[in-house]
Amino acid sequence: MAVKIKLMRLGKIRQPYYRIVVADARSRRSGRAIETIGKYHPKNEPSLIEVDSDRAQYWLGVGAQPTEPVQHLLEITGDWQKFKGLPGAEGTLKPQKEKEDKLARFQAALAAAGQEPTTEATTPRKRGDRRPKADAAEGEAAEAPAEA
Repeated sequence: MAVKIKLMRLGKIRQPYYRIVVADARSRRSGRAIETIGKYHPKNEPSLIEVDSDRAQYWLGVGAQPTEPVQHLLEITGDWQKFKGLPGAEGTLKPQKEKEDKLARFQAALAAAGQEPTTEATTPRKRGDRRPKADAAEGEAAEAPAEA
């Protein structure tokens, strides 16, 4: 059975992300996979590329053929050079910047605003029951004559 390492497309229109999968060469692009060995998010800046190096080396070693885009990703991570025995096995992968904690961003925004929100809430408050309080008034009226 011919095995390929290819990209499985996921995501929405104009927001793609991919899984790097090992699959039968005859299966369709996003068809059934034998194993998932990584992920690729091209819309992030810089692009997120995560590859399980041990599994990629195993599948390359047993004869799985990477598609051209996957081979390029493996060259960036350094796995292709490691497999071929070429220099530059560390790759040219750019590190992802760390995400700032949401609470820290909120605290910074509060400090910039002077510790007070400058506007009202963006969603209006729920309004109470709009029915007239006739039921409550009738109940009180019924109790008053009974006491007299």
